[in-house]
Amino acid sequence: MTGSTEHLGFDRIDDMGRFRTPPPTASKYITPEGERRLREELEQLWRRERPRVTQAVSEAAAQGDRSENAEYTYGKRRLREIDRRVRFLRKRLDGMVVVGQPPADRNRVYFGAWVTVEADDGTQSRYRVVGPDEFDREPGFISMDSPLGRALLRRSLDDEVNVQLPSGSCTIVIVDIDYGGAPTKLRERS
Repeated sequence: MTGSTEHLGFDRIDDMGRFRTPPPTASKYITPEGERRLREELEQLWRRERPRVTQAVSEAAAQGDRSENAEYTYGKRRLREIDRRVRFLRKRLDGMVVVGQPPADRNRVYFGAWVTVEADDGTQSRYRVVGPDEFDREPGFISMDSPLGRALLRRSLDDEVNVQLPSGSCTIVIVDIDYGGAPTKLRERS
């Protein structure tokens, strides 16, 4: 069995390399508020924090032995973190589609919608469908790439939606869709 990798579960020798297929890319949609927040973070990192850390690293390097200089080591590590985040933000912002206008059909759930749903037990929850870069900004924001976000997209008022969650399956009903203007209310449910 010289050179054979079939006994290891690999079909080809190439499968053993370090290359990994990249993860699926997240959706490229973002609200104007989300874009502003990411641009402010980029500006703060690049114009304020990075120069401050660079200065601190220079001062620490001037003190001599760098191998035992914790300020120098920490500063260099922090610079790498800042640079990594700056690269990510620049790349991410370049491909973004800013969605600032509500859709023509306001009776369906699309990106940016506030959606009120009712569970089987009668409890209501309100969510806003946003991009993957802004779902953690406020309570009630859900990513359009999440299981609930995907299940709600393109649904209408009074639609029953079956959602597969980590805790199991649940059925919810859409009782309101709002795009920041006048909500589209459903009749009172009994």
